[in-house]
Amino acid sequence: MVVAELPPEVDVAIAGGGPVGCALALALSGSPVSVARIAGEVDFAERPIALSYGSRLILERLGAWNSVPNNPIETIHVSQQGFGRTVMRCADHGLPALGYVTAYSELVAQLAGRTPVSAESLRDWKSNDDEVVLQLSRGEKDRGMRARLLVLADGGQSRRMRYARDYRQQAIVAEVTAEHPRAGVAWERFTAEGPLALLPFRDRYALVWSVRPASAAELLGLSDPDFLARLREIFGARLGNFGWVGPRSTFPLSLRYGRTVPATRVLAIGNAAQTLHPVAGQGLNLGLRDAWELAQMLLDAAKEEIGAPRFLARFARSRAVDRYAGIGFTDFLVRIFSNSLAPLALARGAGLAALDVLPPARRFLARRMIFGARALP
Repeated sequence: MVVAELPPEVDVAIAGGGPVGCALALALSGSPVSVARIAGEVDFAERPIALSYGSRLILERLGAWNSVPNNPIETIHVSQQGFGRTVMRCADHGLPALGYVTAYSELVAQLAGRTPVSAESLRDWKSNDDEVVLQLSRGEKDRGMRARLLVLADGGQSRRMRYARDYRQQAIVAEVTAEHPRAGVAWERFTAEGPLALLPFRDRYALVWSVRPASAAELLGLSDPDFLARLREIFGARLGNFGWVGPRSTFPLSLRYGRTVPATRVLAIGNAAQTLHPVAGQGLNLGLRDAWELAQMLLDAAKEEIGAPRFLARFARSRAVDRYAGIGFTDFLVRIFSNSLAPLALARGAGLAALDVLPPARRFLARRMIFGARALP
């Protein structure tokens, strides 16, 4: 971690050690907009993360893409237990890939290594019409700093989430190998308890399996052979038998979102603004679009406009369509596909089959998953 001097006053203070806060800081580096990034030394887990092709474009503009190891997703196979499936291919959109899978820790390392940190933690802040007064820690000392704008980019930094929904699901996360792997293919399988995703990751698959809490406890307690047998039973035989599973972990799944403008001269982006279910892999991609669009607005704004009410309102309006479309889309998928009611199962199957025979509808959906609700590259 590169440590910068702690300035007494900056245009923008960014509270965030993850990729969204780092991306915003990197997009503003070398510009007239002065920045202080606030983040502690964090040991990020080796968990895989899915990036859309649109996020690749953002990272390329930041000069960070070529150093991020990744597995391309050229095809996405979507199905449910029983009737119904559709397939999305990058060739249908003239793209080299629909998305990419990389390790979260490697992505953060590439971004954070180029964005100096001014303080380790944000202890408190108070805002008024003219500025935000920050209480920071650096080592064993507490320091103060003033900013025109405070950007909260980590989920733990948001003081209030206006809405929360507990999906009553746990995500089982692990790496597995398959007897007949298919390079470049990602699998999304909807089951009665929740979605099951298999993503190409290094020389194996990253598994994200959403189930009810009782089932999660049972799956964690199974031996490796029994776990893999259960996975094959639920997923099907498309990849043959599963031959190896790494350490398994679990975390609860919920939807949380709050105000984009939680206080005067304060903006929330990424997980500080919305935390989504991992189905369709929209959360981080939405956050990176938040960061990119905010950076462009800051670079175009006069100094006195940064953090002003009109600036905050303009940013909230500009992100509203993409943000609420992403929230609504993931919430809809979880709620409509996570049950076993026969009429709904039939309707879901018909919907997936219709997507498969209606290329315009499939392209419409895919482009919005890749580039956001406005489908802008």
